[in-house]
Amino acid sequence: MDELKAIILNASLKKSDEPSNTAALIEKVTDIFQEEKVGYEMVRLADYNLRYGISDDLGDGDEWPAIFQKIKEADIVIVGTPIWLGEKSSLAALAIERIYGGAGQTNDKGQSIYYNKVGGVVITGNEDGAKTAARSILYALSHVGFVIPPNVDTYWLGEAGPGPSYMEAEGGVNEFTDKHATMEAYNLIHLARILKNNPIPAKGNTADS
Repeated sequence: MDELKAIILNASLKKSDEPSNTAALIEKVTDIFQEEKVGYEMVRLADYNLRYGISDDLGDGDEWPAIFQKIKEADIVIVGTPIWLGEKSSLAALAIERIYGGAGQTNDKGQSIYYNKVGGVVITGNEDGAKTAARSILYALSHVGFVIPPNVDTYWLGEAGPGPSYMEAEGGVNEFTDKHATMEAYNLIHLARILKNNPIPAKGNTADS
């Protein structure tokens, strides 16, 4: 069986030289990827020069094309985001827009380039908004062709208002969050393997059908 590949887009507003609570929770999922021999890469979007727009390549120093290539090569795509003012981060919104900008590309069967890929989310924050962010991201991924398995919206939220974030609050011992991280990892892997060996038929869902 071919090895599965996963890419995680960490939409924290912090660059890689700063600790990320979102990355810490993502590691709950990637630990299982390691156990199950799934290759993966986490991309910290804040490290890149990403231009705003609905396109796979906006030129003028735009570094999205390199990330887009990794998405095209992946079987599993996860968007990780913190919650700010009850919403996904601006970088998460940018990533979804750029993913949408590549939706016109097709695979060798004429389907959306995102067909036979599975998507999930990982979310951290200090207040409400996780389900709103998950709904927004997962719908967008489904709309452009990703398959969304059940229970792939792992999240952790602290108390309302200012307070300790995931790492400081020892969110890693939260039973509910851990359970959902486990379900997300295994459900993503299971559906990705099914689609890799039994891709969605082209009949009825190609660009020209």
